Formats: sequence, structure tokens, C-alpha cells
Amino acid sequence: MNRQIAEPNLAATMLRRARLNPRRTALVFEGEKTSYAEFADRVRRQATLLRASGVCTGDRVGYLGFNHPALLETLFAAQALGAIFVPLNFRLTAEELTFIINDAGIHSLVVDDALRPVLKPARPRLCCRHFFGAESELQGWRHLPSERAAAQPLAAAVSVDQHDVAVIMYTSGTTGLPKGAMLTHGNILWNNINSSLAFGTSRDDIILTAAPLFHIGALNVMTLGSFHVGSSVVLMRNFDAGQALENVERYRATHMFGAPAMFLFMSQQPQFAATDLSSIVTLICGGAPVPESLIQIWGERGVSFCQGYGLTETAPFSAFLTSEWAISKLGSAGQPPLYSDTRIVDGDNRELAPGERGEICLRGPNIMKGYWNRPDATAEAIDAQGWFHSGDVGYVDEDGFLFICDRLKDMVISGGENVYPAEVESVLYQHEYIAEVAVIGVPDTKWGEAVTAVVALHEGRELTIEALREFAEPFLARYKLPSRLHIVAALPRNPAGKVLKFALKEELSG
Repeated sequence: MNRQIAEPNLAATMLRRARLNPRRTALVFEGEKTSYAEFADRVRRQATLLRASGVCTGDRVGYLGFNHPALLETLFAAQALGAIFVPLNFRLTAEELTFIINDAGIHSLVVDDALRPVLKPARPRLCCRHFFGAESELQGWRHLPSERAAAQPLAAAVSVDQHDVAVIMYTSGTTGLPKGAMLTHGNILWNNINSSLAFGTSRDDIILTAAPLFHIGALNVMTLGSFHVGSSVVLMRNFDAGQALENVERYRATHMFGAPAMFLFMSQQPQFAATDLSSIVTLICGGAPVPESLIQIWGERGVSFCQGYGLTETAPFSAFLTSEWAISKLGSAGQPPLYSDTRIVDGDNRELAPGERGEICLRGPNIMKGYWNRPDATAEAIDAQGWFHSGDVGYVDEDGFLFICDRLKDMVISGGENVYPAEVESVLYQHEYIAEVAVIGVPDTKWGEAVTAVVALHEGRELTIEALREFAEPFLARYKLPSRLHIVAALPRNPAGKVLKFALKEELSG
């Protein structure tokens, strides 16, 4: 029994919670409630099904689709076997998905109904041995619900080490090729401990999850932690502002994670003023700072914000701004959690004094093991002392609060989605009219930042934003497509030939 209690396997933890609290509600999805006992039974049966299909310890099991119980069941079923779960971004194109699936070497892939047409053209090029449909039956696909129901429940989850990889989450890189961040069982466990201590979580919490679970924020700020604590998750297939408000009132939700744009859209709904929000303990916001105006709008309804900062590579909880500091430290990302550290360094990796700007570095048991199949990128990101170099520029004030100023890697955050300019630029450069292109983020009141293409054209050519988006659409997810286009005679460059993106930002943001 002592070994089971100490077992770091996330699936074993969930199964133990189900034994302790079998009748409590684990999950609510589209009006259907699932108890912990029922959820655990599905996980055990799916684990047996995957094992019979050849999934072994260390193999990768993927999920492509909108939020659905099958995503969480697949995650825990894979981990029960010591396998690695790989959630896939449903906004990606077939080409983008092909690279990630084959790079991860996904053994078995579960796909929901809506995404099977997207995957169809790429399927012959994929390395997967088995393709499961998560919902309805379709020829050429194994039917997960019926095969799972026919399987025997797995007796027990396999034993793992806390440093064994539990999840690989892909994050785009400045080279344009996504990298898989390897998050261990220990990373996720310690993140949940940090989160629980910061948020003061309770077994009676009702977590409303509307953000996409392929994002580390939606998956691991509170959703996975709820299966640790024994609370309930109300899962939405996708975000709808009106439906989110309705679910808060109907299920008496206590917490919700989202990007600022999500909470803005909710506040703009006609029923916002009449919705009963009294159950909400706090809204947890990530992806961008919360504007003071939005804090005030929700504050007038008696709801406070807790803002956070983190990355996929940090599982993600790295800083937290509680509601008591929301105004006095407006713009801050907050303080580090109890079991993590933050420091600011210069270009020589020397720690800087409070108020001095440098690269934000993070260390703790929540830091990823490294990048999948990328030892070079791992060595570049994590130094010899175990500090993860975020690529973000910031400073800490005299009180130890973190402020983020810029991004070393020029990442654009639009509607809570990370967009890496190099990836977009590599596609736009293929357009025959384009001589030069630079992609930057320009402040936008709705999305935080607008993906903006600054383009120099070949002589005698013309280009519209509509034509540019149409050209890029087959190669890029919609959120990566430029929403603004600026034509220039030539891009500004320094003597070494590097494009001066800061100059473009200053010009277009003015």
C-alpha cells in the first residue's frame, strides 16, 4: 500500500481518487454527469484496449479534436500503461499535423468526428498504427466507445518514476518547426501542488473548462488538478461566451481559466448583467495581462481575477498575481509559486538587480525534462544550473513582483494563441509577389495583438490582405493568418542585415 500512495503515475493518482470518492461527480459534458467510479472504469477499459493494440511503456498516444471526455480518458489510459499522451492542436492544417504526429511517432491516435476530414488527406503519410474514432462509427476507423466497452478493466496502473515523461505538448519554435516539450509525471504533480496552494483549491470546487485542452493552461492550470483534489470539471466542447455564462449559473462554477479575450466576450453578452455569478471564487487568466477596464467590469459583479504567467515548458505555473494585488500591481505577472523560483539575467547569464530588465529564467520541479528528440534545443533552453530560459524579457520590482516587457523571440500573442513570426514568414515568402516580409504583433483592443505582415513587393505587383490570407490558409492555422497588411518599399535593417522589428512595431503601434 505504501508504494501505491507514493506512486507518481498521474493515472494511478486519479484511480486512487476514484476509489476514495467513487460517487462524486468527476466530469460534466453537455449535460451528462460522470462519476469518478464511471470515469475510472472507462479509463481502465481503454488502457486494456490500448495495451491489446500494442501500446507499451514509452509509446506515444495522441488525441486530435475539440474538448471531449475522450481526451481526458485517453490521457489517463495512456499514462496507466506508462505511455505518453500527445494532445494535438485542432486548429492546425493537415501539413502541420503531419509533421507533429510523425515527429512524436504517435502509435495510436484518437480523433473526434469533426477533425477526421482534416486528417484524411494526410493519413497515408502518418506513422500511426491505429486510428480510433472518438464518437460515431465510420469505415476505416476503429470505434473507440464500442471497443472500450468490450474490454476488461485494467487491474492497476504500471509503476513509473516521477521523471518519466507523461505528456508531450508541442509549442512552435522560432525556426518555424514545432518542438515537443516533455512534461513528466513529477512536473504535472508539482504544478498541481503549486496551483492548489496558490488558489486554495477545494474538493467542492466546480471547474469550468472552456479553453482548448491542447493548451497547457486549459489542461493543467486546474483541469488535471481537479482529478487530484477530487473536484468536478464542467467541460465545454469549445468556447461560446453565452454558453459559458449559462454554465456558470447552471452548475454553480467556482473557477474558470481563460485568456482575457474570453472574459471580455462573456462580459459583452446581453445576459451578462442578469447571470448569477455568485458561485465564482475567482477567474484565472493567462496568455496576456488583464486590462484594468476588464477587471472593473467583472469587479462590479463581485468577481475577481487571478492572473498567471507560464509556458508550456513550465507545466505552466510560473508566476501568480492574486486578486488583492490586481490593481496595485496592475500589469504585473505576479510572484513565483511556493515551489518554483524566478530570476532575471543579462546576456552573460548573470542575475540582475530589481528593476533591471533582462531575460526571465525559471527553475523548479515543474520545469520540463526537455524537448522531444531535440537535445540541442534542450541544452539551449535549460542551463547547467537547471534554469529554464524563457525568451521573455522582464524585471522584478523591489517587492519581488514580475513584470514582462517584451519577447526575445518576437512571439505574437493573439487571442491567447502563441504565433511565431518565423513560421508565418516562411509561408508568406513563398508568395511570388513578395520580396521581403516581416511578421509582427500590433496592439489590438479585441485580440491583444493582431498578426501583422509588413511586406515589400516585387516591382509592379499589388497585394491585398484578402489575397494574402487566401494564399496562406492551406498552410497555416487560421489564428496564425495575418489580419493586417502593410506595404513598404523596403524593410528597415541594421548594418548586419537583421530586420529591425522594433522599429516596425513602434511605427505601426503609434
